[in-house]
Amino acid sequence: MYFSSQAMARKVEKLAQQSWKKVDLSPSHAYLLMMVLEEPGIQPSALVEELLLTPSTITRLIEKLEEKKLVVRTAEGKITNVYPTPKAKDLLPKLNQCLEEFYQTYSSILGKEESMQMVQRMNKLTDKLDV
Repeated sequence: MYFSSQAMARKVEKLAQQSWKKVDLSPSHAYLLMMVLEEPGIQPSALVEELLLTPSTITRLIEKLEEKKLVVRTAEGKITNVYPTPKAKDLLPKLNQCLEEFYQTYSSILGKEESMQMVQRMNKLTDKLDV
């Protein structure tokens, strides 16, 4: 299972990187940015929960997006909120296009139904392996 899942992850990562190359973002940065655009003011803890990444990884991703002037963080006491910038909002149509291209690419290779079922099964199994 370990080697099979890693081989699959590498291949999916390669497809994803090709899709998001057009916006000069890694897939992780792009997904995080899309979440911020979808829910302005989202807290890093919600991003951790949704993207299944560690808090330190989320912080690094946010910092990189700040450097690119795509998000800003605000602090209200101990609570941090992440907001998209106008530059990020302008990028949204291209992000959606990249997402659609990624979906079309992997679903044309694997088949739409099988792709959907695979993602559902992987999510279910990931929840069971809560370690």
